Amino acid sequence: MTNDLLQDLEWRGLLYQQTDAEGMAKLLEEQSVSLYCGVDPTADSMHIGHIVPLLTLRRFQKAGHRPILLVGGATGMIGDPSGRSEERQLQTVEQIDKNVQGIRGQLERIFDFAEDGNGAQLVNNHNWISKIDTIEFLRDYGKLINVNYMLAKDTIASRLDTGISFTEFAYTLIQGIDYNHLYNNYNCRIQIGGSDQWGNITTGLEVIRKTHEEETKAFGFTIPLVTKADGTKFGKTAGGAVWLDGTKTSPYEFYQFWINAADADVIKYLKIFTFLTREEIEALAIAVEEEPHLRKAQKTLAEEMTRLIHGQAALDQALRITAALFSGDLKTLSAGEMKDAFKDVPSIEMAKEDKNIVDLLVEAGISSSKRQAREDVTNGAISVNGEKVTDLEYSIDAKDRLEDAFSIVRRGKKKYHMVKFV
Repeated sequence: MTNDLLQDLEWRGLLYQQTDAEGMAKLLEEQSVSLYCGVDPTADSMHIGHIVPLLTLRRFQKAGHRPILLVGGATGMIGDPSGRSEERQLQTVEQIDKNVQGIRGQLERIFDFAEDGNGAQLVNNHNWISKIDTIEFLRDYGKLINVNYMLAKDTIASRLDTGISFTEFAYTLIQGIDYNHLYNNYNCRIQIGGSDQWGNITTGLEVIRKTHEEETKAFGFTIPLVTKADGTKFGKTAGGAVWLDGTKTSPYEFYQFWINAADADVIKYLKIFTFLTREEIEALAIAVEEEPHLRKAQKTLAEEMTRLIHGQAALDQALRITAALFSGDLKTLSAGEMKDAFKDVPSIEMAKEDKNIVDLLVEAGISSSKRQAREDVTNGAISVNGEKVTDLEYSIDAKDRLEDAFSIVRRGKKKYHMVKFV
């Protein structure tokens, strides 16, 4: 079972650096183990770049091992220098607590937290790091790690020219204390993380080695950075990061991100992000080659990911919005669904007053002139909130203002505009 798991991780491209591949494989063959991944609460939501190690941890849970999910209430106060060229802005305790709660809810959607068996455990490192006083930190832990050892870490070495505070310099040691604590108290034997966490993981192993007289069996491995075939950054859109929080990135926008994956990327994403079997993914790979216009792989990816992160009801809503936009029949959508669907279309603000359709089209820049606007109306090219308007005397009034705030005007088949009334 375990060999199958490691082979599957290899096939999916999820194994990058390993501290002792042979030893870890032997351990996993011999017993069910606890392993962990940490997330610092730098925001009140994770984005899709955060979840690759977490989904990998979930694969271990499905194979019978116990995941420990560490939310860094303490390390989040300090700031991980990994992947950054400058110091992080320190957050307040209140903001970090709020962030922890947001992340906790997202983790509970991904993992099985059953109380028996190999149910996931959620821990917060603030519970033990906050109990270590300064003298204890310097005497009991500071003596374990040589400064030259820390300077050799890429995350620290890369900051020596631009500058790094002692606070962020000490981050790797504090994460090492975390691994040691979980090793001692939770029988945790493996830490996983993104490729930028290699230095922090190996520091943890060094702390464990130096604080135990007996031979230790602890391991670490990292997952490669996800990249796009065209070289652009994964997980970013024109609007910014793709968040797991539905109020930051709506389920419809989330669905659209995945369904728009390029043919060159979609199979890799299916391997990394979904729990589809190898046979299912290989069948979709054939579909990409033979029937790319059907976009079967993209649709499967979008459905799997939206269901996982937002649930079936949110997926159903995303599919309903997508179908309505494809058919042009907006009448089936609620005001909220229209707002999500047309969040990024051209918009203009206008006074909240009744207005003739021709005047509105010109003032909103939807039609280039009154003559063009009249032609558009009489030719049936204009619809308001999915209803075709052909009457030149039609007045846009309260009945057309969704939530008393906006209307969706379409010209032709694909040109949508949002008119916001203020």
